[in-house]
Amino acid sequence: MPAYEVYAIKYASVDRPRQSNFLAPAGGDPAAPMALDFFVWLIRGHGQLLLVDTGFSQVSALARQRSFLLSPVESLQRLGVQAGDIRDIAITHLHYDHAGNVHLFPNARIWLQQREMAYATGQCMCDARQNHFFALDDVGVVLKRLYAGDVRLIDGEHAFAPGIDLHRVGGHTDGLQVVAVTTAKGRVVLASDAAHYYENLQQRNPFPAIHSRADMMAGYDRIEALAGSADLIVPGHDPLVCERFERVPAPGAHIYRIA
Repeated sequence: MPAYEVYAIKYASVDRPRQSNFLAPAGGDPAAPMALDFFVWLIRGHGQLLLVDTGFSQVSALARQRSFLLSPVESLQRLGVQAGDIRDIAITHLHYDHAGNVHLFPNARIWLQQREMAYATGQCMCDARQNHFFALDDVGVVLKRLYAGDVRLIDGEHAFAPGIDLHRVGGHTDGLQVVAVTTAKGRVVLASDAAHYYENLQQRNPFPAIHSRADMMAGYDRIEALAGSADLIVPGHDPLVCERFERVPAPGAHIYRIA
């Protein structure tokens, strides 16, 4: 089985009160600042160059009051990867911080769960508590790419390539998917927002933005079963990722080698 390289690329951050990151009381000072970091991920090797999520732009950062570091495209360039080199993008879900910038990757096919597209364009978007996390312009870009034949809608589990699988877990959104990838360290799971923080997973105490709590709780079990070990689960927003994994020397960029 091929062993791939996996990188976490941090591009933005925001401080939030600790308790705002948990559905139930989590212990500690609920008002203490707790950073929420924003990442995209790159998988490469054996003829594959798969970008997992595309982040958001500096304009979106200003609109939503996020601290912007370096664009995902510029960070990829520090790894020797140009936007035009990306042939495949797995979008874990269509929230603004995971599905912006798609227009910057004109040569890429987009791999998305069919249920996520239905969720982002269906009745749930009449609910402001759910549509708040989407950017209509970003969803529109993906829809245009769908009509152009560039989107591959998948249902449940999909074998993208030998050693790389996509798995719908839902929970945070109806069509949230995670990516499991074989590496030299073992099976890595890019959990995205199936677990914003390690602590969400360990305490079974979800981040409050939830479409289905039952799917969220089942998703915790699923990502633990998929991963080679707990150390190889990569949450979607936890600053501890930047402490647990080696930083890649790349001027101006915040890139961490997972495996």
